[in-house]
Amino acid sequence: MSSLRNAISRRAHKERAQPSSRKKFGLLEKHKDYVVRAKAFHKKEETLRKLKEKAAFRNPDEFYFQMIKTRTVDGVHKPESLANKYTQEELMLMKTQDIGYILQKLQSERKKIEKLTAVLHSVDNHPSNRHIYYADDREEARELQSQASESRVTPPSGDIPDLIKRKTAGSYREVEARNSRVNQLEKLYMEMSLKKELQGRKKGRKRKLREDELVIPTSKPVYKWRSERKR
Repeated sequence: MSSLRNAISRRAHKERAQPSSRKKFGLLEKHKDYVVRAKAFHKKEETLRKLKEKAAFRNPDEFYFQMIKTRTVDGVHKPESLANKYTQEELMLMKTQDIGYILQKLQSERKKIEKLTAVLHSVDNHPSNRHIYYADDREEARELQSQASESRVTPPSGDIPDLIKRKTAGSYREVEARNSRVNQLEKLYMEMSLKKELQGRKKGRKRKLREDELVIPTSKPVYKWRSERKR
């Protein structure tokens, strides 16, 4: 019986759209929209109920160590600043690890650029296969030499397929992008190395030299340490 009941075509009951007189109120909410809104409302309501229950049964003598590291400002708990969380030695170690990672990425990018440049150079020059031919006399040697020179003639650009042209252009764009990335990494590596040197190795009062004080003009910052008398 169930199969017969499903075989009979029924009328599809559709929900009506927003009347033209109420277009200013936007789309008419359907039942599925109401279900989503109701679930979200009840979820928030349940969360508020649990929080009120926790607040009602709160133990005034309760203590945990996070209370020492936070303070209340206008009823809101704010943690203490973590600026001095690490010691000077730990900061130096982290900076050394960061510099090592930047140097590793810089070397990797340079190797990739070298490989791409070598491939593009070989594609542009169209090198012929190197074979050693042995001739019996000078006439045969001249003939072999003329054949080799003819085979080394580069084909015109019109004979190169479009797919190879597109791949070559994409490789050139990749080389340019990697070159710019290498420049950025080099600049970042120099800045991090300078900060590490200023922070760790050399101690004492220092100041940054002005442009008119530089013997050799440069865009990089130059520091001068105050001379101290050695005992």
